[in-house]
Amino acid sequence: MAVSVWITAERIVPSRVLDMVGDEADGAVLLFLGTVRNRNDGRPVDGLTYQAYPEMAESVLEEIATEASTRFGTDRLAVVHRHGDLEIGDVSVAVAISTPHRAEAFEGARYVMEELKRRLPVWKHEHYTDGRSDWVAGTEPPGVPRGAAR
Repeated sequence: MAVSVWITAERIVPSRVLDMVGDEADGAVLLFLGTVRNRNDGRPVDGLTYQAYPEMAESVLEEIATEASTRFGTDRLAVVHRHGDLEIGDVSVAVAISTPHRAEAFEGARYVMEELKRRLPVWKHEHYTDGRSDWVAGTEPPGVPRGAAR
């Protein structure tokens, strides 16, 4: 197996991403999905647009996935991120990872997501039900000490 990454305008099919990982030596197989929610910061959302330069974004995504592979001892890792227009409920990002033990799978997926939010050159433009829209800055999740995922 090998690390797989890609940026796509097509819908992400979670089962296809999950099928890219797994080995008989693995006791943990994890799939994380980021989806488009209908509210953000108390505002009703009716969709969003991710803008990216796919070749550049794939290069950064490859760096992040390679770091995770080295750090967590697995080459069974697949990461995909959407660009273009997405609707509520669409999968915007998927991370699949398999490792011999659960701790590495959880930590590996978390590492990929935190680094992706911090470094990936993909920009999110939310569209609200009142007709307005805003660019959304990436943030670290609440309760996580700055730099903890690194």
